[in-house]
Amino acid sequence: MGRSEERAAAPETTTAGGPFVLVGTDGSPSSLEAVEAAAREAGRRGARLVVAHAFIWPLFRVGLEPSVYGPTESGLRRQAQIVVDTAVARARTVAPGTEVSGELISGEPLVVLATRSKGAELVVVGSRGTGGFAGVVLGSVAVHLAAHAACPVLVVRGPGEPDGPVLLAVDGSPDSDAAVDFAFTEARARGAGLVAVHAWTPRSGPGDLTGLFHSAEQVHEEAARVLDAALARAAERHPGVEAEPRLVRGRPREVLLEESENAQLVVMGARGRGGFAGLLLGSVSQALLHHARCPVAIVRDGVA
Repeated sequence: MGRSEERAAAPETTTAGGPFVLVGTDGSPSSLEAVEAAAREAGRRGARLVVAHAFIWPLFRVGLEPSVYGPTESGLRRQAQIVVDTAVARARTVAPGTEVSGELISGEPLVVLATRSKGAELVVVGSRGTGGFAGVVLGSVAVHLAAHAACPVLVVRGPGEPDGPVLLAVDGSPDSDAAVDFAFTEARARGAGLVAVHAWTPRSGPGDLTGLFHSAEQVHEEAARVLDAALARAAERHPGVEAEPRLVRGRPREVLLEESENAQLVVMGARGRGGFAGLLLGSVSQALLHHARCPVAIVRDGVA
């Protein structure tokens, strides 16, 4: 049986209870979709599931208990507990053999989930929460975690194609190399095909001088080498998992968005080779988080 507990503040790294998958919930439909996805991930990994809700109201020093004139379920603390209990029940329905616990943690959502991700195998969030505006495609929590979490982050943007492949973005960067292992592991756990895509173009933009020093054929050959090398290394670590290499001429953003339409999951590094050193999340990763037609897993080197 799972349990539910309240914490006074975001906890530090914990290893008690073995490996776990963390999912954030705020009661929104998007977060409940994330809870279902996280429950399936925990089941595949043989890990326990921690359902966390950031209880921000204590920071404002407002009354948390029900009014003496209102129903007992009307207090802020009780409402927050209902959010946790509802999510835990949903997770148990999806993965009845998985240990599920709920945590009501006082603090701001970004800080709570980033801190609680220490020690987790994976953190899962929805694309938008209860605070999102109707026109906003992606919530700030999802973007923040993709750049700062201490483990890979899965942003649920809908179910994806159930019979589609796991789509892996390869570009030879350190983050991309970390994503390769994650994608191979996911493909095996899901019993899904794996498609590894490397998008290449002779010139990425007006400021790209590659075309002045290298022919299109040379750029193509280098792209093929990067893709082959990444898959060869992964094949040694993941015997029995075959990846279909796909070398596509075009800009990474457009290529990956098109390829994602038929995938059940996209896996990519947080930053590619073309990103600025100070950015924790690259422009292509952000584009996929905002516009992909399926869940997107973001992996950073050193936290996979």
